Amino acid sequence: MAIVDIFAEVEEIKQDLENLSIDELKDEISENPGLLLIDIREIQELVELGTIPGAVHVARGMMEFWASPASPYYREYFREDARIVAFCAGGGRSAYAARDLKAMGFKNVAHLEPGFNGWSKSGGAIEDFASNSRWIRRPAKED
Repeated sequence: MAIVDIFAEVEEIKQDLENLSIDELKDEISENPGLLLIDIREIQELVELGTIPGAVHVARGMMEFWASPASPYYREYFREDARIVAFCAGGGRSAYAARDLKAMGFKNVAHLEPGFNGWSKSGGAIEDFASNSRWIRRPAKED
């Protein structure tokens, strides 16, 4: 059996997803205060590049555990009735994430087609993540 062409698989997955453009996401952010916008990139990406304002970092490796009410790791922002939009750097990982959330039973799920890179290139607002992150080393305070 040949190893799967991951890019072809992502394109196939996207056929069954709601693929949002930058403008569509901007509209959703302004019109839906209950929007759950999840940034599934690696923590290093957020520290180095920032994130979309209002996004919640959800580690891709923990997403299903955080989203399941039966899990001891459950996060309450994963409400069954929430509108959820996932994004990653370029739209591949978020396609998998959106597909998996739909498979878990979440009904109102989409992903940002061009990802954070597209958002950034379009001039979208970026929130500094590093200044408030506990995951980066800061210089020791002097006495």
